[in-house]
Amino acid sequence: MKQAFIGFLLVVSFFSNSQNVTKEVLFTVDGKPYYTDEFARVYNKNLDLVKDESQKDLNQYLELFVGYKLKVAKANKLKLQDNPQYQTELKSYRTQLSKNYISDSKVTQELVNEGYQRLQKEINASHILITCDENASPADTLTAYNKAIDIRKKALAGEDFGKLAQEFSQDPSAKENKGNLGYFTAFRMVYNFENGAFKTPVGQISMPVRTRFGYHLIKVNNIRDNRGEITVAHIMTMNPKEGDADKDKAKNTIDDVYKKLQQGENFEELAKQFSEDKSSASKGGVLNRFGSGQLSSTEFEDGAFALTKENPISKPFQSQYGWHIVKLIEKYPVKTLEESKTELENKISKDDRSRLISNSLTEKLRKKYNIKRDNKVYGTTAKAVTNDFYESKWTVPTDEKPYSGKLFTIEKKTITGTDFFNYVNTQQKSGIAVKPVEKLTEVLYQKFADEQMNQYYNDNLEKEFPEFSSIMDEYRDGLLLFDLMEKEIWQRSKTDTLGLKAFYETQKDKHQWKTRVNALVLSSTKNDVIKKALTLLKKGDSSQAIKDNLNTKDVVNIMTYEGVYEEGADALPAGTKMQEGISEITKKGDYFFVTKVIKVLPAGPKTLEECKGKLINDYQQYLEQNWVADLKKEFTVSINQDVFERVKKQIKK
Repeated sequence: MKQAFIGFLLVVSFFSNSQNVTKEVLFTVDGKPYYTDEFARVYNKNLDLVKDESQKDLNQYLELFVGYKLKVAKANKLKLQDNPQYQTELKSYRTQLSKNYISDSKVTQELVNEGYQRLQKEINASHILITCDENASPADTLTAYNKAIDIRKKALAGEDFGKLAQEFSQDPSAKENKGNLGYFTAFRMVYNFENGAFKTPVGQISMPVRTRFGYHLIKVNNIRDNRGEITVAHIMTMNPKEGDADKDKAKNTIDDVYKKLQQGENFEELAKQFSEDKSSASKGGVLNRFGSGQLSSTEFEDGAFALTKENPISKPFQSQYGWHIVKLIEKYPVKTLEESKTELENKISKDDRSRLISNSLTEKLRKKYNIKRDNKVYGTTAKAVTNDFYESKWTVPTDEKPYSGKLFTIEKKTITGTDFFNYVNTQQKSGIAVKPVEKLTEVLYQKFADEQMNQYYNDNLEKEFPEFSSIMDEYRDGLLLFDLMEKEIWQRSKTDTLGLKAFYETQKDKHQWKTRVNALVLSSTKNDVIKKALTLLKKGDSSQAIKDNLNTKDVVNIMTYEGVYEEGADALPAGTKMQEGISEITKKGDYFFVTKVIKVLPAGPKTLEECKGKLINDYQQYLEQNWVADLKKEFTVSINQDVFERVKKQIKK
């Protein structure tokens, strides 16, 4: 909810007409100035978002903007900015936003293109893993590599790869799956493994591929085209819950529905009547479009993608959720590169590929800052790093004075030998095993210098990029505003029981039930069957007795459902009278219906509990509408009308 709220306030726009506006004080809140350039930038940025034409009027928008700043002033007055959770969230957002500024766009685009091309295919591969720590010594690394080479020779000589995986692979799952990983595509495996898989032809075995887990031998068994996306409809009966008396009810119902489909009955109508997936039943069972891996059920996905135009409806099959019959609506090809770009960039940022991007930026920063190390300070410092490092026993020297000199500078920031010592201390458990210690220290220094450059660049993004600074200012205010709304409006509307009850009394006419009925509905596509059902119903037979009488083992002639329905509800056959009793036979499409109204619930106001969700939402809006007026009494607002008239002319240009 918070992200959606702030996302509405913050639509990143790096281009606006605010650069044409002279920066002047537009208004003050208790003496704090707010400027014309911010007002113009925010107005232009949100112009296309507002649906209310009155909000596009600059006079009206100034009222909204002042109200916004009043709420921020209230939040600051309440010290919400000191809340540790707020500070953590602001820091987290800055970290996310900064990713757009600390990446190499050229390298990113190359990785996007590569990832997109790979996403066109899905690979079925097996592997054998020989574990080897990332920071293993050269001798241990060579031992693992040679072991992988020996196993590869056995496979190339004709030994079964699956049996070799069971015997030699140090992946625990290999004992069961013989090293087979199933089908996968780009971004499913660590990047180096993915590279090895996509660069190995079908039927062949790769050379040892190094990842953080060790060395892998990869055998590519098959490659298939990506299946794209699909839209289907389904009818579902839920698996029985523990303790349910009728364990076979779900399967029996889905089998009955399938028989009715084979009899030529309408899929959408059957979904509306019998599907227990409430989110899709009213839409004839239609689900949102999806692709491989987007649902939590492989069985459902495979069943859906197996459908064709020639065979568009599946037989009943079971997933972990229940029994399904699936109908193909439409298949879609893989998305275009342009459609996939944002999603791919997000995946790359969370993938090993991101190292390629960060390494590229580091190279640029080395040129930008041109660090010059003081070798005298470095030499003195380096001598203090000893072999104790390898056993995590090294400590920073007690007397830091000899090492406190300037090691290097990044623009105006000075980095000392002591700073480097503190970094070395944190790296003792990182697993770095480079020897001898002089070489280790040089490796640590280069990592330290690179990290310092990247950190300095990140810390000064506001100075480097004015738009970054503006976005952070807006998010800072938006986050405060959310916390204030939570405290002053949303929580109050839920906890102020007396206020909510009083508000309910003024809103009763807006929350009314139509006449409702508790009804049993019988349906069939056969007129003679529904006539027999009507006779049995009038005799007092139960719905189960009627089904037992009219259905056979092979043919489902009659189905029933029961519930409480409002007048005009889709589930009620058209023309159902809101009175107790049994209806005459009605028809809609291919279906005949008989309805037994068991009880009538008269129209009238909903209780507070029955409309509480909607009522709380209305109460929140009521509180907010009166809130700004109260804030104007609490704070002093002074608007510079002459400045406002000038900025209006500048914006309209």
